[in-house]
This record gives sequence, structure tokens and C-alpha cells, in this order.
Amino acid sequence: MALVPYEESSGIELQKLYNPLATFAFANHTIQIRQDWRQLGVAAVVWDAALVLSTYLEMGAVTLRGCSAVELGAGTGLVGIVAALLGAHVTITDRKVALEFLKSNVEANLPPHIQPKVVVKELTWGQNLESYSPGEFDLILGADVIYLEDTFMDLLRTLGHLCSNHSVILLACRIRYERDSDFLAMLERQFTVSRVHYDPEKDVHIYRAQRRAQREDL
Repeated sequence: MALVPYEESSGIELQKLYNPLATFAFANHTIQIRQDWRQLGVAAVVWDAALVLSTYLEMGAVTLRGCSAVELGAGTGLVGIVAALLGAHVTITDRKVALEFLKSNVEANLPPHIQPKVVVKELTWGQNLESYSPGEFDLILGADVIYLEDTFMDLLRTLGHLCSNHSVILLACRIRYERDSDFLAMLERQFTVSRVHYDPEKDVHIYRAQRRAQREDL
């Protein structure tokens, strides 16, 4: 969600950042994602966590057709686009400054008959949550949203607001630092958390979370 500027000395894969267009195949569609890291930082690049989570959705790990889903900190919108192509009604969210960029990717990659099932909407974690109904979504998706410690409490507050008793959260991430593990420990105080997938090539984990003592319907 946070728009973090890229530093040339950070060692991030340069080719990925410089490529203005990234092409993928999901849900029997070719998806072309525009990237613009110079303007929007790391939020405007497709990272491995988004690819792994999109693949996991495509595998049928959760029921998407007809479900109400939200993607948090969507950045380029890839995960939300894939969820929509697989049949979900999706709200794709990020901060206000990123919305026009996000909308351009969504509109470019969804067929006209699917676009009415998708909403691009502002959501800054922990703020103005009243614009979303409590427990509004069946499925909450996040790819590489666990990286800024200052946002952890706001992210937890947002997850708690959006979840109902039957909601499922899927978070895809690398465990890069101790603070990442700290967030998972914080999450476990409110939710039942399990690791449901690991991609060893990309070193990306997917964690599934639900409110404690809930059935796993999805």
C-alpha cells in the first residue's frame, strides 16, 4: 500500500523495474501490466508475491466464482485482475495517489462483461474504514503488503474491519526481516493463521487467516 521510492543502490532487480510493460498468462488470458516505478515507487512494479498468489488462485485453492473479494495495497492490480477473471466480484484498493494508474491496468486487462464486477477504490489502511461495511468481504487478498512496520497496526485494524466470521485472508510474502515474522505473530493474536503454500523458487509464502474458531468454508 505504501508508495516507497526506489533507491538505485538497493540491489533490487533492475530489469524488472525498468520494464514499462510486464506480460503474464493467467485464467486463459494474456495480462499486460503497465509499470511505472519512477513515479510511484515499488507499488507500481509486479513483484513475485503477486505472481505466486495469482498462481495459487488459479489453482482453485479457494472458491472465487461469485465471492466478494478485496485486494489490499493492490499496486499494479494483478492479483485483483486475476481474481476477477476467475469469477470473483472484486474491490481493488490502494492509496488515492495510485488509483489512476491502478484503474488503467484494470481497464486494459478485463473484458467488458467483467469490468462491471470490479471496483477500484481508495483505501489507506486504518483510515476512513466507515466507507466499507464491517465484514463486507468473503476473501481478503494481499501480496507483499507486510514490509513497513509503521503500517502493521493499521493493516491489522483494516483486516479486522473487513473480515466477517466466514472471511478468509490470503497474504503472500517473503519473510525478509524479523519484523515480518513479528507481524505474523501479531496476526495470530486475532486470527487462526496457517501457511498453505510455499514457492521455493521465488521464496514466497502464502498464509491463510480466519477469525478464531471459524469454519473454513472457502
